[in-house]
Amino acid sequence: MKKHVEGHKELTNYNEIVRLTAPKMVYIPIFNFNSTSFELFVKEGDRVLVNTKLAVRNDNMTVPLFSPVSGTVKGIQKVMHGLLKPLDHFVIENDGLYEKTEAFAPLNWQEASRQELIDFMMNAGIVGCGGAGFPTYIKYKFAKNVDTVLINGVECEPYITADYRMIEENIADLITGTQAMLKAAEGKKAMIAVKETKKELLVKLKEATAGIPSIEIKAVPDMYPMGWERTLVYQVFKKRYNKLPGEVGVVVNNATTAIAFAQALKGQPIIEKMVTVSGDGVAKPANVLVPVGMKAADIVAQLGGYTSEEISCIAGGPMMGKTITNDQFVTTPYTNAITILKTRPLDTIECLRCGRCNDTCPAGLLPVRINNAEKAKNIDLIEKLNVNDCIECGLCTYVCPSKLDVTEGVRRAKRILALKK
Repeated sequence: MKKHVEGHKELTNYNEIVRLTAPKMVYIPIFNFNSTSFELFVKEGDRVLVNTKLAVRNDNMTVPLFSPVSGTVKGIQKVMHGLLKPLDHFVIENDGLYEKTEAFAPLNWQEASRQELIDFMMNAGIVGCGGAGFPTYIKYKFAKNVDTVLINGVECEPYITADYRMIEENIADLITGTQAMLKAAEGKKAMIAVKETKKELLVKLKEATAGIPSIEIKAVPDMYPMGWERTLVYQVFKKRYNKLPGEVGVVVNNATTAIAFAQALKGQPIIEKMVTVSGDGVAKPANVLVPVGMKAADIVAQLGGYTSEEISCIAGGPMMGKTITNDQFVTTPYTNAITILKTRPLDTIECLRCGRCNDTCPAGLLPVRINNAEKAKNIDLIEKLNVNDCIECGLCTYVCPSKLDVTEGVRRAKRILALKK
């Protein structure tokens, strides 16, 4: 079920984009998509430049990490990550000079072969920029019988407008990235999906692609969670799949990822990121262009600080993000938002067994039964209830009349299952 959720997007939709300066210390997570297996290229005391390759993931996937500043590596330190766990980070002391080196040679996508595009995508460190961070080249390496490359510019979660502003500011790069991805997939056509309420943007995109028959601009309903891959694919193609959209001939990428790919083709790795910092707990909500590795505390300080002593700091949006007990986590290539909300007491009551969470779940799960199974630590029942299909969209908590954090109960159930394995 799709639902209209109050957006609060007016807080950042039309404000000036703020470019923030890197602080004295930046912290680069030695992590990518559930992996901490990296070959390190720098050590304590080494001097690095902007774009220096710091490390590369070296297990079953390849993802390089690049420095956003010039300065000195001060070592490796455990820092809280947006995934709610402390992870190793490179600590780099910023010298303020921003001296650069070439991260990799640019590539002409029109002359490159499919394999060259995929290899380039891998070595440039292109990952899903919408929040997941999954290595993008994997989708293309194993793509076959692709009909459509679907570029997801829907951004349906409350408060977040970073993708929208990235598209608005980088239409030419979005189109280039989309064309290059289409070539890498050997697909027949590409489609860029944007919410139907973004009328001016839709007009601009249609004008910009008027002479490119392989790209279609698709308006979709302004509902939540329309940006979820499964929901979007069904909305556009009226097709369902089991595990991956490739089963129905579709490759899906976030719009900012397509833009990042186009910028990489010009020689620029992802060392800064557009992030929505919003909510009633921050003095000056804004979309910020921020160096990768900048702590949330430093970002908020440059936006006027907090509006209250009691706030909730969320890595991501209020529906799918994770509330963190401190503001020491840092931006990554896949950070899309930091949501700061004033803490308000919630008067919760016992579950009414109304079934709204079950009726609303876009994955067709039974959140109330999962919560009960988690409380009972009934692992067999948790497994039978397909808890890992949960995308943590937060709708079950949003619609709960008892004000229960149903989503957190499902998250705990997922963790129980993960520990069993």
